[in-house]
Amino acid sequence: MIVRQFISWIRTAPAGERAEATRSLARAWLISDLSEDDRAAAEGALLMLLDDASPLVRQAMSQVFARSAEAPAAIVQALALDQPSIALPVLEHSPLLIDADLVDIVATGNSETQCAVARRVNLPPSVSAAIAEVGSPAAALELIENAYAELAPFSWDRIVERHGHLAAIRESMLVLEGLPSATRMALVAKLSDTLAQFVVAKNWLSPDRAGRLASEARERSTVNIAARSRGEDMQGLVQHLRATGQLTAGLILRALLSGNLELFDASLAELSGLPHARVTALLHDRGGASLQALLIRAGLPESTFAAFKIALEVSHETGYVDTLGGAARLRRRMVERVLTHCETDRKAAEPLLILLRRFATESAREEARQFCDELAAEDAITHDDLIAA
Repeated sequence: MIVRQFISWIRTAPAGERAEATRSLARAWLISDLSEDDRAAAEGALLMLLDDASPLVRQAMSQVFARSAEAPAAIVQALALDQPSIALPVLEHSPLLIDADLVDIVATGNSETQCAVARRVNLPPSVSAAIAEVGSPAAALELIENAYAELAPFSWDRIVERHGHLAAIRESMLVLEGLPSATRMALVAKLSDTLAQFVVAKNWLSPDRAGRLASEARERSTVNIAARSRGEDMQGLVQHLRATGQLTAGLILRALLSGNLELFDASLAELSGLPHARVTALLHDRGGASLQALLIRAGLPESTFAAFKIALEVSHETGYVDTLGGAARLRRRMVERVLTHCETDRKAAEPLLILLRRFATESAREEARQFCDELAAEDAITHDDLIAA
């Protein structure tokens, strides 16, 4: 009887009063002990109110039903497809929306609705993949910052591919601890390309010069990222580098000259097709013949063989690098030993000598920076001790 009176009254009531009455009826549906007849009548009334001319009425229903698993499913489905101001609470919170519903909404909705879906708790990989594939930059950013969203590796890569040129996307992704190294490398490549295009557009550098500097920056970043990678993460990184044409002799030589034997071994295993353990065993054979056979199988230029041989000998003499920073920087002693040998080797190609001279300059500058930083740190400690005394 009460619901019938409500239906009769609401046809002529003002919009604000209709909204409040609708809110009360929706709450009654959830928490009141209605008879079967009253419950059926209440559902009918709520379904009728989906056609109300005022969005205030539908907003009232959306706010009440958004988080409830007991809400009428048909009403929640309708509210999810309404205008954004009504749909957003339901899209962000309703447990009644299944994955297929959310994927369809992402595919057909605007940026606001995509963002609401991206903020959901326990967002499954399928919905995350849809946002990565067709979502707006704002939705991608919401997804990245959602600690409860599950993303497959290919979804991370798709976000980088579509939105990696945007600073906000890059910054949000690069601070993530569990980001795959291959994805981190793809972000670095996007940044390098963006900076290169910027300086060329400003006529600060020629395209060739900007391209070379960007390539060198990518290689330094690669070794830096690889210093923090292990196991499957390292394997994924070298596979990405090979697929994008970045797994070059120059990069592999940089890894070895930085003392990063993990990246060096993994790169040769990837190029040669041999198991990682087999490659490691061959590299520890001091005879030299195994190394040459491995480099040939990996398809590296013969002109680089002597450089790899000398670098590996120095690496065996000095041992492994035991710090992340150490495995990310060229080691000056190694570079100079290799450069000295190659300068007296008539078989050494000019491009290799040019590369090694650049490595020598870079390692000397890096060593000077480190030395100055250590002096500054010692001075600061001495100054603090004097003040304390």
